[in-house]
Amino acid sequence: MLHNLKQTIFMEAIILSKEQFDGLISKINEIHEKLNAKTAPKQEVFLDNEELIAMLKISRRTAQTWRDEGKISFSQVGSKIYYKLSDVEKTMQDHYNKSFAKK
Repeated sequence: MLHNLKQTIFMEAIILSKEQFDGLISKINEIHEKLNAKTAPKQEVFLDNEELIAMLKISRRTAQTWRDEGKISFSQVGSKIYYKLSDVEKTMQDHYNKSFAKK
């Protein structure tokens, strides 16, 4: 028990050169930035109608039909149509069909 008490009272000093200290601080800052980047709120990405059409390789009419049938969510500002990328991904996932297993 006395040995543990000595370790608690007498801490070992570690001496670093300026270069070592700067390197350590640099690594700590790098880790801090990576952690902050992962916890930062994700910004929503919006696609306009033309971007959606190009991305999914569909016609304007198909995009209009999907909107009319409520298959895909959208926003309209004036005559311009916008889609949240997350909504597009959700729509594609909702209509995903797994391949059939051969018997």
